[in-house]
Amino acid sequence: MPARRPLRTALAAAVLALLSATATACGDTGGLQGAGATPTAVSPAKLWPDLRPASSPAYPYDVATRAVVKGVRVPGDDLRKVDPVDVVEAEIEAHPDDYGSKGVYHATVDRMKECRPGGDEARCPLLKPYYRDLTGDGRPDLTLGFRLYPTNQTAVRVYTVEHHRLVQVLADNDAIIGVELAGRELIERSPADISGYEYRTTWVWDPEERAMTFSRDEYLHTGGGRPGRKPSPSASPSASPSAGAP
Repeated sequence: MPARRPLRTALAAAVLALLSATATACGDTGGLQGAGATPTAVSPAKLWPDLRPASSPAYPYDVATRAVVKGVRVPGDDLRKVDPVDVVEAEIEAHPDDYGSKGVYHATVDRMKECRPGGDEARCPLLKPYYRDLTGDGRPDLTLGFRLYPTNQTAVRVYTVEHHRLVQVLADNDAIIGVELAGRELIERSPADISGYEYRTTWVWDPEERAMTFSRDEYLHTGGGRPGRKPSPSASPSASPSAGAP
């Protein structure tokens, strides 16, 4: 999974600083006030032009994941004919380090048994599948979600069909409070470090990468709440099963 936590922690700290700096300006309950003379427009000033550019990113960030799913056939290239349980079980089999007895998501394996006929549906970690064309090829792609026990994370996956093969084109694990499909974009909503805010991460299809790629990470005010304590740095989650585990 893309290592968004360090970026989010820094972003949260910046928002806290902004809130503190503007707190004195929020107590005005009066009417309209003149803002004074309009300042003269000034062109942007480039700071530290002699600064040596960084040779590597501050944090590792995988913008795309892509993998052929082995052992799952797609009858007639129709993803609606594929059993989502088979798809998740293929991932579990392909990533024993993540789902084995000592893996961080080990409890997911037993829960997946409840997704079969006769199982306890309430214990099944698999969420409702959705079908929408996200790649632009005119055919519906498969968006899957399933809980990653015993953690509070949710796996978000997108699959398409290429040359009669099932191909995973997005794999992300995170603490999720909501997922949306907007056009051909997939938007994940996650809890933020400050009350009244949330993170929104957007993924879009990249025809060159042949995968859903990270597009933007937003830190948005959702209303209510007060600034909480200063967020402490947290361990960077590792990548999703197709690129490691968080």
